[in-house]
Amino acid sequence: MKKLILQMMALFCFALLVNTSYAQDTAKVDPSLKGQYQLLISKSRTLDGYKLVNPARLAGFWKNVRDTITTERRDLSAARIKINEQQKAITDLQTQIQGKDSALNSSNTKLNEITFLGIAFTKGTYNTIVWTLIIVLALALAVLVFRSIKLMHEAKYRTDLYSEVAAEYQNYKVKSNDKEKKLARELQDERNKFEEFRSTGRSR
Repeated sequence: MKKLILQMMALFCFALLVNTSYAQDTAKVDPSLKGQYQLLISKSRTLDGYKLVNPARLAGFWKNVRDTITTERRDLSAARIKINEQQKAITDLQTQIQGKDSALNSSNTKLNEITFLGIAFTKGTYNTIVWTLIIVLALALAVLVFRSIKLMHEAKYRTDLYSEVAAEYQNYKVKSNDKEKKLARELQDERNKFEEFRSTGRSR
């Protein structure tokens, strides 16, 4: 019984010594799993081409592997949750952007539309129609002005022509009147001569 207890105590002390040695060894090298694996291999003895690995070192390495895997899984789960949250936030932002784009397009459409006589036109179409009407009206006004000037020249020409004809007629009328008076005097003279001739013939 005592022998068994002594063997167990010796085994416990050996495991504690090995674990302490392993902890000291791992503190001196790269703490990553690769570094711990390389340390485990370097501290193992070779027998007939096989590596004899210390169970305590192997158990410590396995514990570190499990802790690392647990930490990585926890970090991966947290990263997935964060990614899902960010994806949801991105989806919400995209929805907001689409809504704002739709509102902006609607506002731009309203800004670019002009209603005239109940008919909606875009600004470009409205400007084209307005400038076309302005050009047509300007051309019509130019034609009217040109024709008015032409008619004014024609009226002036006809007025001058009428004045000239009226002046000639007035001159003709004056000359005719003078000629008529002259002929009336000559006729009266001839009548007087005739009366005088008759009076002379009777007296004889």
